Amino acid sequence: MSQDFILQTRNLVKEFKGFTAVDDVNLNVERGTIHALIGPNGAGKTTVFNLLTKFLTPTRGEILFNGKDITRQTPDSIARLGIVRSFQISAVFPHLSVLENVRVALQRTRGDSLYFWRSEKTLDSLNDRAMELLESVGLEPFANARAVDLPYGRKRSLEIATTLALDPELLLLDEPTQGMGHEDVSVVAELIKKVGQDRTILMVEHNLHVVADLSDRITVLQRGAVLTEGDYATVSDDPRVREAYMGVAADGDPSASNDEENAA
Repeated sequence: MSQDFILQTRNLVKEFKGFTAVDDVNLNVERGTIHALIGPNGAGKTTVFNLLTKFLTPTRGEILFNGKDITRQTPDSIARLGIVRSFQISAVFPHLSVLENVRVALQRTRGDSLYFWRSEKTLDSLNDRAMELLESVGLEPFANARAVDLPYGRKRSLEIATTLALDPELLLLDEPTQGMGHEDVSVVAELIKKVGQDRTILMVEHNLHVVADLSDRITVLQRGAVLTEGDYATVSDDPRVREAYMGVAADGDPSASNDEENAA
């Protein structure tokens, strides 16, 4: 295991009753980079994420984090190691304020995430750090707003803030711009770029403009297997990628190819 790689998979396989959803996948995610996982509908991207975060158990293969075999560890132990994941659907407490959402996440790092009956004074001790996190994602002006009242893109920014509260070493972003308009996409893309300056990010993303702008390296999956890897220029010039993933968008606007799996 090279110290340059924070995450590796070795011959990772996931089978469901004879169907191979992930087929001998070898990932090498370099520390301090933004690494994108892309591919057509049903390529196995979400299944790979579920394997990495232990929502699924591999049929065969190994997962290494900082050189340590984590293949059989539980989801909570994975999170404690420093691997934190966001999901396709924004997961925040809708009727809590923006500040309260981040404060709940911070409580988890202190081991008292379920102590909602603690005094307001005790909980207020988390406010300074919570406001720092909100400032880092551009949500400081919305601190007292209810999460449910935020525009969709801002909700995703809040979700990223709550994941950052857990101080992840590796952040897994699952379709961070899914369902967004152009303005929200730009906001979240800039946020990902900013967050990626201080940590490693592995993301599944359908918007190829975002992938091109943010990614240091790209892995393309097809039918559960790695089709090719490289930077955006290398990947986008590969005729196999154009055929398998980009389709008609290969000759035009890459963002036109937005068909993506919801779950593989």
